[in-house]
Amino acid sequence: MSKPELSFIYRFEPGHDPAAPPLLLLHGTGGDENDLLDLGRLIAPGSALLSPRGKILEGGMPRFFRRLAEGIFDEADVIRRANELADFVAEAQALHGLAAPVAVGFSNGANIAAAVLALRPDALAGAVLLRAMVPLSVMPPVDLAGKGVLLLTGTQDPIIPADNAARLAGDLNRAGATVDHKILPAGHGLSQADVDIAKTWINRRAYAPIEGSTS
Repeated sequence: MSKPELSFIYRFEPGHDPAAPPLLLLHGTGGDENDLLDLGRLIAPGSALLSPRGKILEGGMPRFFRRLAEGIFDEADVIRRANELADFVAEAQALHGLAAPVAVGFSNGANIAAAVLALRPDALAGAVLLRAMVPLSVMPPVDLAGKGVLLLTGTQDPIIPADNAARLAGDLNRAGATVDHKILPAGHGLSQADVDIAKTWINRRAYAPIEGSTS
């Protein structure tokens, strides 16, 4: 059930595998706290799932931050909301006894996850960014050493320019993250390949952490 006692409305499902990392599930525009629960169960069956609802409404549709137009973000709001989300993660960790989670974000949720990595890296153990864009025009100086990031983009995505996704991968890589950027024959929506790759990546990070960086 939804839990309004913290700073976000959210869903929480306890994990049953102590070795599996908790997941922070971040929906896309128009989604809610229920949207990515099935995805979380598929890609990390033993993980605790923490799934907040974005507080911003755009035409009645929940989002995690404001935008000025398609692909043009209100960066002051991005910064504010990323810090707000990081604070929520700390609240939920204390309440539920969680380690730092791996964010799994889709579209707007992936963008806010990337912003949290850039601004409050200690809030996350890593991230799966599904159809993400660069959230901030200037990447803050940040040390992401030890953070794993899986970035999945689609060749037929009409929303995410290929060079923008490549720039995000480069920004995170230069900040020290272990970045695995895969480009799939897909559009903006998720495919079975996204599920399979994310599941393999999370298993690899959970049970045999990797070092180094690929792009």
